[in-house]
Amino acid sequence: MLNRYPLWKYLLILLVLVVGVIYALPNLYPEDSAIQISGDRGTRIEQSALDRAAQALEAADIAIKRTELEENGSGLIRLQDANDQLHARDVIASTLGQDYVVALNLAEATPSWLASIGAAPMKLGLDLRGGVHFLLEVDMDAAVKQRLESNASAMRQTLRDERIRYRNNEVKDHSIRFAFASEEDLNQARSLLQTQYNVFTFTTEDEGRGAVLVMTITDQAIQELQDYAVNQNLTTIRNRVNELGVSEPLVQRQGPSRIIVELPGIQDTAAAKRIVGATANLEFRLEAAPDTPESEIETLPFRNDPDRKAALLKDIIITGDRVSSASRSFDQNGRPQVNINLDGAGGSQMNSATRSNIGRNMAVIFIEHKSRTRTVMEDGKQVEERVPYTERGIISLATIQSALGSQFRITGLDSPTESQELALLLRSGSLAAPIYFAQERTIGPSLGQQNIDRGIMSVIVGLVMLVIFMLVRYKAFGLIANAALTVNLVLLIAAMSLLGATLTLPGIAGIVLTLGMAVDGNVLIFERIREELRAKKTVQQAIHTGYERALTSIIDANVTTLLVAIILFSIGTGPVKGFAVTLSLGIVTSVFTSVMVSRAITNLSVGGKTLKKLWI
Repeated sequence: MLNRYPLWKYLLILLVLVVGVIYALPNLYPEDSAIQISGDRGTRIEQSALDRAAQALEAADIAIKRTELEENGSGLIRLQDANDQLHARDVIASTLGQDYVVALNLAEATPSWLASIGAAPMKLGLDLRGGVHFLLEVDMDAAVKQRLESNASAMRQTLRDERIRYRNNEVKDHSIRFAFASEEDLNQARSLLQTQYNVFTFTTEDEGRGAVLVMTITDQAIQELQDYAVNQNLTTIRNRVNELGVSEPLVQRQGPSRIIVELPGIQDTAAAKRIVGATANLEFRLEAAPDTPESEIETLPFRNDPDRKAALLKDIIITGDRVSSASRSFDQNGRPQVNINLDGAGGSQMNSATRSNIGRNMAVIFIEHKSRTRTVMEDGKQVEERVPYTERGIISLATIQSALGSQFRITGLDSPTESQELALLLRSGSLAAPIYFAQERTIGPSLGQQNIDRGIMSVIVGLVMLVIFMLVRYKAFGLIANAALTVNLVLLIAAMSLLGATLTLPGIAGIVLTLGMAVDGNVLIFERIREELRAKKTVQQAIHTGYERALTSIIDANVTTLLVAIILFSIGTGPVKGFAVTLSLGIVTSVFTSVMVSRAITNLSVGGKTLKKLWI
């Protein structure tokens, strides 16, 4: 019999529709704007502190939904109005004082029964949800200096291994300088180092009673090093952003020395800057022996006690670059620590250095590259000048009891938060060069909500206009097309929610375009049915032929569009990818609803019936 589906097809369509409705439902429960309160040193929040914060908000006429204590020991206050978020944070911070960390947050509002089956609302992009935009600048001079200092340390070790004596060594103006007591020592050193370091030009200078070997890095090597520094920083920052769990972040290079970072949904900009821009690294060095020459010693303070200092060798055993993984934990006394795993080369270097120095002290040095601004006069005008500087501090100084391998622990940390951030930075890798924040913009939740409201309004207006057009043009069959259109929208939202796709403003444009394309499929079918009726075929034959012969045209048109969407996704970034994802999913749901859902409704309503006239 014409225009009848087998039972299994009806059941399949029903199943898809039910699943679609369930996984689209969480979007009716958007995230709540909230304030998160945690202890300054990772301590748990008491209910009394949460009550004090809630009372302070009520006194400031800030409406709250509810307060709750979370399993991780922090407190959460959900607000009625997103526009009150910044004011609420300031009120709570002044009420609770310095012993608490108060941050902006977005709290899940999905009912527990939906969350238990993995249902969650669509993730929103930076233009909808709000977040932060950073423009970072890579310090190219520091990248060159770091590489020269690393090479100088390796050269010193090479000369000592070959028993070639030198008086002093310094890094200055893109050059490494070694002073020797005799011409013979200089020639031996030059002959040895030239075979290992081909990125330097070697020259000599006379200096009183001795001679100086000057090794200047070439311009080509500097250019290659600077490109490497930017690309390595890109990789490291992407790793850090992935550790933060941000959905659809944007990390890309801009020009020769700048990097753009956009983090949707991040409300605590201070924490984001601390993680993304941290140029922390570790160095492991031996404590200097009493008879060590002064030129090979560097005296550094302890991080948690600046008045206490230790004299260390300039030579580095390994740096944080050799860390393959890191995790935080607590020792037997409940103090925070970081568990370190080194790569193969790092483990060998650590084992070699500690095996021959059992009984000596080894220091773990925490290094941070920072900058401060100062106001200077330039051409009669006051301008701000950035002055970079480096902070080095000893985390721990412990005696080597036995040869260490690729696994060990770092202790001496102040808080669990510090250990967590240090582990994150080591896991994601150290930056090849310091970076500075050239620009910072925050997109607030109010702007995001305004964009969301406008986007929803555009979808509603487009949907209403399509519904009216289909009703006027195709009458009763217009109702069938509109029902399929509604199913298409539900399935599209469900698919984006289920797959974790991120919705942006271009993505909303993709939804509107998808609705138009879905209607286009039904228009092809209905016009084909009209042609068959004009050819004097029966109603049932016209419906059957219309759906069957329009199928090829629908698939051809949508496949070509799908190929374009795939190309956009593969080569595009940011908003372009958001549009491509929405368009691709929309094409799949449009074909399904235009061909199967629309025909199923038609079969159920008029299939198998004897009709002399069709309202189309």
